[in-house]
Amino acid sequence: MSHLASEQAKAERAAALGLYVHVPFCASTCDFCAFYQTKPTAQAVKSFVEGVARELGLVTWSRPVNTVFWGGGTPGLLAARDLRRLGLLVRERCGGTPVEWSVEMAPGSVTVERLAALREVGVTRISMGVQSFQPALLDALGRQHSREQIYRAYDRVRAAGFASVNIDMMFALPGQTEAEWQNDLRAALALEPDHISTYCLTFEEDTALWVKLSQGRVKLDLEHEARLYESTWAQLAAAGFAQYEVSNFARPGHACLHNLNTWRMQEWAGVGPSAASQQDGWRGANIADLTRWRENVDQSLRVTEDRTALTPASLAEDALIFGLRMNEGVNLEVWRTRSPDAPWNVVMALVDRLVADGLAQCEGPQLRLTNRGRLLADAVGADVMEAFSAEPAHA
Repeated sequence: MSHLASEQAKAERAAALGLYVHVPFCASTCDFCAFYQTKPTAQAVKSFVEGVARELGLVTWSRPVNTVFWGGGTPGLLAARDLRRLGLLVRERCGGTPVEWSVEMAPGSVTVERLAALREVGVTRISMGVQSFQPALLDALGRQHSREQIYRAYDRVRAAGFASVNIDMMFALPGQTEAEWQNDLRAALALEPDHISTYCLTFEEDTALWVKLSQGRVKLDLEHEARLYESTWAQLAAAGFAQYEVSNFARPGHACLHNLNTWRMQEWAGVGPSAASQQDGWRGANIADLTRWRENVDQSLRVTEDRTALTPASLAEDALIFGLRMNEGVNLEVWRTRSPDAPWNVVMALVDRLVADGLAQCEGPQLRLTNRGRLLADAVGADVMEAFSAEPAHA
């Protein structure tokens, strides 16, 4: 890439702006899920769509929205007419169709009518929450779909002609053997998706799985998890999927731009109950309650929870935490320039230690984790947080 092209790419990246819409409806609660959700009654859906219309009118931005992401919950539970209305509201507010528009769907909610509505408004990417192809494991997670529904839903998504199709999978499930995970991964690859996300099961507080863990009904096995990580990376690489983040793999041209922009500490506006935003020097979230969120937006209030002023140091800290989860790593020189008052003496001492321990490597200013380091990405992130909490050295 020429210097001019490189500078242009940097400028485009710096101007990235995303829109996240949290659709809070779920037919049932999966045992592992800690996201805000509620039942999709007719009145609740009506209030939600009207509230999104209201909140979109409160959002301000001075440049085009590049990417849109609808998460949940289960956005696909909305009826086709509601998906169409929501999509038209978003497209109108964005001033056109964004470069990338992703929507999460559960296999049981995929219908020809819903897919047609999403294609009509300009959605480019469907991310389907498969998790597993094995009935016993799906049942253990509290998932409501069957293996047959997965195949039927995938065929419908492909037939609808979306530019990118992602499959979400989970491993280190209670009772799951390494052979069972390999079978699940082979089944996912056989569908020939454009992108695969593989998430290690985590135990979030206030979930059914957390209760089971605290009661000793399920157990953690970190060595087993590490073996599953490594075998996953090897199998996906052999199948032509490039890892670009600890849990995300894509064929060329199919990486999720919305997530990349988020991990690179760009700006995004979040609408809907519990949706987070990072924009105009602030970070915060909407209240995680449909009724109270609607009351707030009706009073022209948004991003009222955990509202924090962003500083160069806090952005640099998060850029390292999330940047080191990506295979591209993070450019230390860029962030040292943007945040000269951060405790870089402590941070660079940590960098030297990571390199010496074989967890990271530096190529000029670019710091990346090694495969071994990526296995310990959460622990590295905690070390980064600790380093940034130190007092900066003054000359």
